[in-house]
Amino acid sequence: MTTNETTDNTTSNTTDTTSYVPEHTPRLAWAKLAPDVYKAMIRLDTAARQGVDPVLLELVKIRASQINHCAFCVDMHSKDALAAGESVERIIQLSAWEESQHFYTAKEVAALALTEAVTVLTDGFVPDEVYDVAAKQFDEAELAQLIAAITVINAWNRFGVTCRMVAGHYQAGEHR
Repeated sequence: MTTNETTDNTTSNTTDTTSYVPEHTPRLAWAKLAPDVYKAMIRLDTAARQGVDPVLLELVKIRASQINHCAFCVDMHSKDALAAGESVERIIQLSAWEESQHFYTAKEVAALALTEAVTVLTDGFVPDEVYDVAAKQFDEAELAQLIAAITVINAWNRFGVTCRMVAGHYQAGEHR
């Protein structure tokens, strides 16, 4: 075995052997059991992404998935972002984007703030100041599509978390 070669749930190198906790078992194969809903989600996802910058879209999807603790979607969208040329540094900084805004454009910062506001509706609404900043960065059509994309990733996250989808097996570019 070579340094850092992975076999099943064990990583080995010449000085250390680490055994990882086994994967959990998914609760429900919802897409197979509700194929019409799954197909409708795919169509909705396709419609929502129209006109949204692909890099921005992946950042939004990763951030919403982090907030919702959807490991499956964090894995998927991080891999897709990396495959599309996104930097590791910007992906890593997403969990602390407010402290590291200098990694992102003003448009991306506005989208991330809007993502958090739409994802965490603890006050029952999206604050006017968050919406107003986003409205200054995006024209109305772009903003409508961005809100749709944020809403759709939140729906995917709820399926992933509720059904305990397993992270780690997705290959960049695969479809759900």
